[in-house]
Amino acid sequence: MTFSIVAYDPESASWGVAVASKFLAVGAVVPWGRAGAGAVATQAAANLSYGPDGLDLLAGGLAADEVVARLTGADDERDSRQVGVVDTAGRGATFTGPDCLDWAGGQAGDGYAVQGNILAGPQVVEAMAQTWRERADEPFERRLLESLVAGDRAGGDRRGRQSAALRVWRAGAAYGGVLDLAIDLRVDDHRTPTEELGRLLALHELYFGKPDPAGLLPLEGALAEEVAALLDRLGYSTTGSTLADALDTWAGTENFEERLVPGRLDPVVLEQLRNHAPPS
Repeated sequence: MTFSIVAYDPESASWGVAVASKFLAVGAVVPWGRAGAGAVATQAAANLSYGPDGLDLLAGGLAADEVVARLTGADDERDSRQVGVVDTAGRGATFTGPDCLDWAGGQAGDGYAVQGNILAGPQVVEAMAQTWRERADEPFERRLLESLVAGDRAGGDRRGRQSAALRVWRAGAAYGGVLDLAIDLRVDDHRTPTEELGRLLALHELYFGKPDPAGLLPLEGALAEEVAALLDRLGYSTTGSTLADALDTWAGTENFEERLVPGRLDPVVLEQLRNHAPPS
């Protein structure tokens, strides 16, 4: 009922899972991960204990194939299970029980494990794995999403579409820097869930992406005058307050505070100001 990719990005020390299914809220069932340990996708007749138990085994230093062997070896219903694992070193392993509904199977390699069941055919897994290997220059979360989209376009779940999810774990990467969950996006019930997941990821990048230091604009002169006029039109008057204060207030309201840099302006923020402001 599901197709997924579990993967590791050594450049950012991130682990992630992207998954889609004709199943309500697949993100509540399949993807599990832990920064510094690895990630797990448990699906088909999913045994949810594979998630936390697998992560504990990974954190204890076991390789991905050993984790799969431990999980399935202790499960009397393993013939109906499917699981993908990527370990702390990025080694991938996948398992498909012989009783999983056709088409079912997977591929694993350095840095990834792809698997699916009740699929349109083996081309789904092949498209996902190929896309993952070919998009090495993409940001990790984009690479995961593009692999999922490739599987969907190749036929995906043969019963149809309903939900999708994207989760990424990286040390200290959560909002505020306290937790390790960098991205947690879910589409629980939608006619085109992978497309909707792409829209949500674009919003995540807009709100939480970091400004490019090389592209920052000095907030002075004509640019400062334009920003002040835009803020005035949006109801954030600079009369009686500084430009910086008015900009801070607007950014806090619109959730762009992560993109503010004192004395400079992110071009992304400038574009949003221009798009939000009514005509003069």
